Amino acid sequence: MNTTTMKGDWNIMKGKLKQKWAQLTDDDLANVDGKTDELIGRIQKRTGETRDAVEKALRESEKEECNC
Repeated sequence: MNTTTMKGDWNIMKGKLKQKWAQLTDDDLANVDGKTDELIGRIQKRTGETRDAVEKALRESEKEECNC
């Protein structure tokens, strides 16, 4: 995941993350602000998904965003 991309499109990304993982709270996302490792950890904690699954979902979301 590209940290620069996450920081630039953070508000859009937050909405998509909440759509995918409804268990995430505003507090979970408020303090992450583009820090990839922290984001992955919070998603894992809330959802119980593996790190690989979370990273894959984030990469797919990033690809959708840039239409790559």
